[in-house]
Amino acid sequence: MLTNPFLTLAQARALHLGAQGLLEHPSSRATANALHQCIARMQLLQIDTIHVVARSPYLVLFSRLGDYPNHWLEAALSGGQVFETWAHEACFAPADDLLLHRAYNRSLRQHWGLNHAKKTYAHQSRHLNKLLAHIADVGPVKSSDFERTEGQGGAWWAWKDEKRWLEALFASGELMVARRENFHRVYELTRRVAPHALTQEAAGQSPDPAMVHRQFIEKSVIALGIAQARWVNDYFRIKPRLKDADLQPLVEAGTLHRVVVDGWDAPAYVHHSHQTLLKKAMRGVLQAQHTAVLSPFDPVVWDRERALTLFDFDYRLECYTPEAKRVHGYFVLPILCRGELIGRLDAKAHRGDGVLEVKRLYSQGPKGWNAEQVLDVALALWRFGRWQGLTEVMIGVTQPARMAVALRRALAHIQNLPSAV
Repeated sequence: MLTNPFLTLAQARALHLGAQGLLEHPSSRATANALHQCIARMQLLQIDTIHVVARSPYLVLFSRLGDYPNHWLEAALSGGQVFETWAHEACFAPADDLLLHRAYNRSLRQHWGLNHAKKTYAHQSRHLNKLLAHIADVGPVKSSDFERTEGQGGAWWAWKDEKRWLEALFASGELMVARRENFHRVYELTRRVAPHALTQEAAGQSPDPAMVHRQFIEKSVIALGIAQARWVNDYFRIKPRLKDADLQPLVEAGTLHRVVVDGWDAPAYVHHSHQTLLKKAMRGVLQAQHTAVLSPFDPVVWDRERALTLFDFDYRLECYTPEAKRVHGYFVLPILCRGELIGRLDAKAHRGDGVLEVKRLYSQGPKGWNAEQVLDVALALWRFGRWQGLTEVMIGVTQPARMAVALRRALAHIQNLPSAV
């Protein structure tokens, strides 16, 4: 490998999208195994429950796999191919990484969810032990099993306490999410969900947290394809933020390659497992062809600084911002088009009417999109709607305003094409 390989910004983007599985449109029909591989490639699939359009984890997978049935994700969870953990935030992760996350969450990871669980344990251990005994006796439970009925108390405690205790036991590793029902967690004893993990831990096979820390650094760079040092810690929420000096031992060992990217004031890093991808990027062979609507919780955009540096795209999720202070809308989805983030849209799925409403759509630049981009985005929206069982895409306000007419014409054209589009 060349010393300090040089990449243009477009080549760096292509390398990143190639690692993330967003470089090309899916070439074949999705399969359950492809879904498992997709999660393994990303390392983490963030969970969020907002569903004005498709819930985030489903959308992240759709952007990479194309049309697939949502229940495959639930099947992967109940079948043990993935599990839930605190990491970047609440995430699905590949089953092979279960021991890594358990070891790191117990010792090194600093996260609000885990810190809250520790405080709960310190002050309410009696209630937690009673809840564990209840689950051991009756089997898996949901938080809704303990809701108040007509103002009266539930089995023992009010719902808020029960939910907090379940989450504390989940964060501590004593409970796992065995499955989801209507996207609600079903909690079960870890010894019944993943007995092999507890057996390995009891035999002293739990990985050393310092070793896990290094593995998460490597896994972050692998998942990102290319990364500056200061971006690495955010992926798995490891601390502290890294500097170039922290990655130097991995460079000297040949684990990471230091790369120069045109216009960047800091070096970038590529994992040695991506050598082939890096060489293709340097030769200009990686050509971004894919257009997709992305989730706000997609790894491509969940780090605001990284999205700005890689794509010149300043993105902030506004659903937690007071309505009067929102700039683009409630649940705004970035638009990826052939290697660029060319805009964003605020949408809502009207499932009863079969309509995907694009309430507002914004071009990244003031000039709007060319004809090819308009057609690509229209096709991506049509596919996005069809995947959710929506038969019509309704375009509202666009910026620039003239794009609305162009998109409506493109959608009308697509709807007259064969269904195999």
